[in-house]
Amino acid sequence: MNVPTELQKVSEETMRFMRGKYVLDEVAGKYYDIDCLKFRQGKKTILSINIHEDRFDFQVIFGKVEREKFEAKRDVFPQKIQDIYDNSKTFHDGKWMMIPVIDLETLEAVKQMITIKKKPNRKPFPKEQAIYSDCGHRCDLCVHYMGGTISEEFRKELKERVRRVYDLKPDEEFPPCNGCSHGGINKGFDCDQRICAKGKSVSRCTDCAEYDCGKASVGLKPAIRAKSISAEDVTWAILPYVHGQYGN
Repeated sequence: MNVPTELQKVSEETMRFMRGKYVLDEVAGKYYDIDCLKFRQGKKTILSINIHEDRFDFQVIFGKVEREKFEAKRDVFPQKIQDIYDNSKTFHDGKWMMIPVIDLETLEAVKQMITIKKKPNRKPFPKEQAIYSDCGHRCDLCVHYMGGTISEEFRKELKERVRRVYDLKPDEEFPPCNGCSHGGINKGFDCDQRICAKGKSVSRCTDCAEYDCGKASVGLKPAIRAKSISAEDVTWAILPYVHGQYGN
């Protein structure tokens, strides 16, 4: 099993946090000639991340109210965050801060700053009628699942969302699935996850000591990348397919 680097962990945890806590559009763009990813609610940018090979630069802008909130508890932040705050210029639209992040400790501080900027607004999926696959995905929300949990009209909408997010062909088909107990999509009890679990002498992925190693997930892997995805597409084409990533 490949051990992720600290920067890869930062990338993954950032997306877990932003998608798990917020309903925001992800908008790819450029900061001069640098790829960036912006998280927006309408035209308002909550966070912008510049993508470098050796770091991520998080750009956060605090208005007057946010500055007051930060200053009221500034002592809880690492000294380097306080220094960036103090040395950042304040313009008519707020204090512009650029925070280089290469480790999880700094990311945790930045996450607190993001919650100052905007209160988390995502509600978890209801779980009263949740149906889970052996690898932890939400079958009841899956585009393939034929267990009667979604309408055919909504399935048609899901297909379009999944095609967009995973860059599939416009005519990409989605074979029906009745669940793991019926053999999965191929009805052969032979999906990669089941084969891997069998090789580890467990009946399903979620029983494995190495779970979630990444092999279980068929959904979009959480990573900072310059790719535009609408908030609704995040909700319906990403969240159901990665176990525990977003409180699902």
